[in-house]
Amino acid sequence: MQRRVIILGAAGRDFHNFNVYFRDNENYKVVAFTATQIPGIDDKKYPAELAGKLYPNGIDIHPEADLHKLIKEHNADLVILAYSDLHHEEVGNKVALINAMGADFMLMGAKNTMIKTTKPLVTVCAVRTGCGKSQTTRTVVNELKAKGLKVVVIRHPMPYGDLVAQKVQRFAKIEDLKTHNCTIEEMEEYEPHIQAGNVVFAGVDYEAIVREAEKEADVIIWDGGNNDIPFYTSDKQLNIVVVDPHRPGDEVSYYPGETNVHLADVIVINKIDSADLADINEVRDNIRRINPKAKVIDAASPLFVDKPELIEGKRVLIVEDGPTLTHGDMGYGAGTIAAEKYGAIEFVDPRPWAVGEITETLEKYDTIGDLIPAMGYSEQQIKDLEATINACECDSVIIGTPIDLRRIVNIKHPACQVEYELQEIGRPTIADVLKDF
Repeated sequence: MQRRVIILGAAGRDFHNFNVYFRDNENYKVVAFTATQIPGIDDKKYPAELAGKLYPNGIDIHPEADLHKLIKEHNADLVILAYSDLHHEEVGNKVALINAMGADFMLMGAKNTMIKTTKPLVTVCAVRTGCGKSQTTRTVVNELKAKGLKVVVIRHPMPYGDLVAQKVQRFAKIEDLKTHNCTIEEMEEYEPHIQAGNVVFAGVDYEAIVREAEKEADVIIWDGGNNDIPFYTSDKQLNIVVVDPHRPGDEVSYYPGETNVHLADVIVINKIDSADLADINEVRDNIRRINPKAKVIDAASPLFVDKPELIEGKRVLIVEDGPTLTHGDMGYGAGTIAAEKYGAIEFVDPRPWAVGEITETLEKYDTIGDLIPAMGYSEQQIKDLEATINACECDSVIIGTPIDLRRIVNIKHPACQVEYELQEIGRPTIADVLKDF
C-alpha cells in the first residue's frame, strides 16, 4: 500500500530527504511539505521541475501550524521531521501530536539520506547554530590548500527564492551573490569563502551539486548548516564537530546535534576564551561520555574590530548574526562580546525604533537582548532592517555579522565591523588531524 507522507521542514533538509528517498519512490506519496523557522517560504510550492515524474503538479508547502489540519485533510500515514536545531523535548512534543492524530513519525538517518561522493570528504558540523562552524571550515580549507590541494566547499542548503533556478549554484566571485539573488543569510556563509578565493556550491539538488563539485575538487568540504548532519559520505572521510561552552548541555539535548557528537572523529570545543571554566568542563565531560574515541581540539574565537574607537565610551547599537539569535537561541553574539571588551557604556535597545518585520522578529524571539538580528530573507526585511538601524538613537553601530553589512544596508551612523577566526590552543590542531586524515 502506498503511504501518504507529510514532510516537516525549513527549506533545506526537507527537500534533500525528498530528493534522495521519496522523489521516485512509488511506495510513498508526499502530500505536503510544511515550513517553519524561515519566514516567507510557507506559501510556496516545491516545483514540478524538481519533484520528478510522480509529482507533475509539484507539492504544496504549508505553515507547520497547519499540521493538525493537514494530517486530517490528507489522511496522512507518516510524518517526517526534516529540519534541525530542536530541543529533544520539542521533538517529543511533535511526536505526541502526530501519534495522537493517528500517523506514524520518522526521523531519517544517515543510510537513507547521505549521498556518496567519489572524492575525499571533510565534514564540519555542530551541536547548535552559531557554534563556530564557519571559521572552523575556513581553517580546514586553508590547511588543505597549503598542501596544494584543490578544495571545493559545498554548503548546506538555504534555497529561499526560485527553487528551480537554485537547483545547482556555484559561487566563485562576489558578483555571483547578486546573480543568484542571495539573502543576507546566504551572503554570510558564502562571502567569506569567496573573499578567501574558495569555490562554493549550494542549491537544492545535492546529488547534482556534488557531481558538479567533483569535476574540480581534490577534496570536498561539507560546510554544515545549523546543527544538521552531513548530506554526504565517502570512503575517505573525516567528521569534525564544533561544540559551544556558552550553551553547556546542548550537545546532549538538541536534535540532531547530539547525532553529530556520535558521528565525530574530531570535536572542537570553541570559544573557550570567553566561556566559564565550569561550562567548558561540563561540555568536555559530556562529549567524553558519548564519544570517548573522538580527538578533542581546544579553540578560541578571538575578535578583531576595524574601528574600536567607535565602541569605547559609546552608546552602541549591536547588529548580530540572525540565525544564531533566532533558532540558535543565543541572546547575544560576537558584536555583544566586542561591545563588552572595548568598553561600550550602553547597549541601545532597538525596540522603540523597530519597524515592520524587525518588530515581528523581536516579538517572536523574546530572549534576544538589546540588539538586532541581521534578518535579510527578503527585500522587505532588508528595508526594515535598514530603517530600524537608522532610526535608532545611538552613537555608533557594531556589526557582528560574518559579512560587512555596510555593503548591503545604507547605515547612516558611524559603524565598525567585528571579525573572528578560529585559534587552536595546544595540540592537537586542525593541521594535526588533517595530516592523519
